[in-house]
Amino acid sequence: MIRIENLTKAFDGFTALDGLDLHVRQGSIYGMVGVNGAGKTTAIKHLAGVYRQDAGEVRIDDTPVYDNAALKARVGYIPDELYFFPFYTMGMQHGFLRRVYGERGKWNDERYEKMRGLMGLDEKRRLGKFSKGMQKQAAFVFAMSAMPDVLLLDEPIDGLDPIVRKVVFDLIIEDVAQRGLTVLISSHNLKEMDGICDSVGIIKAGRMGIERDLDDLKADVHKVQVAFAQDTEGDTGEACGQPNHRFDGLDILHREKRGGVELLVVRGTHGEVEAKIKAMNPLLYDHLPLTLEEVFVYENLH
Repeated sequence: MIRIENLTKAFDGFTALDGLDLHVRQGSIYGMVGVNGAGKTTAIKHLAGVYRQDAGEVRIDDTPVYDNAALKARVGYIPDELYFFPFYTMGMQHGFLRRVYGERGKWNDERYEKMRGLMGLDEKRRLGKFSKGMQKQAAFVFAMSAMPDVLLLDEPIDGLDPIVRKVVFDLIIEDVAQRGLTVLISSHNLKEMDGICDSVGIIKAGRMGIERDLDDLKADVHKVQVAFAQDTEGDTGEACGQPNHRFDGLDILHREKRGGVELLVVRGTHGEVEAKIKAMNPLLYDHLPLTLEEVFVYENLH
């Protein structure tokens, strides 16, 4: 559905994207994560048709995005920095968008009225006078009422209170399930994305570091805590130099000691990690839940 191949983009000698590859299945929710400056917003602006690539391909439904008005009409885009027409009220913006999307049979006025009512947004008030959170709510009302086939969200959660977030994401999930809506989300709120994303791409320095189904990604990274019997010196073996070599053969992303217990974040299959550690005869072995936020942190630190 969404395909980016070898995308390159530079600004004044700075390479923002350096051969980025990205793939999103139709009817799925894809989370794009990365540190500040990794290239997330630049990638989304290419998918929205705002930027023309220097090299590579940017396609939706196997069709080039840039300078494609018919395709852009099917794409909803909520940027991090919102812009509305000066002096437009919410009602005026509603009228404008209803004319534009109504001509294509896409506008859903029933949805617009329902969402606007739930969020308590005044049609007579200028959008420029709305708070940042209210502007973000209005952007969601307009984008979801246009019934897009693809929805691009750049830091969508900023400014939304928990109740509004639930309303918005419940509607997005409903559209994914019922209409096959395809969603790409870039966000720093990894806890929120952990609960809704089907797949994740971790961008590093303008390139794709890891792109996996979320369940598969978590299946290959594990957090465990282990403890071993003390030696005769009352230590865990440090006097013999054992801890420095004890975990040889394991791909350890993070290791820390908490008293007599060691916390490890290890890459590998569950069975492989468990077998290797249990072969060391630990007194304690626990497999702990791992969040998307932890995967992101340890993959970027490794």
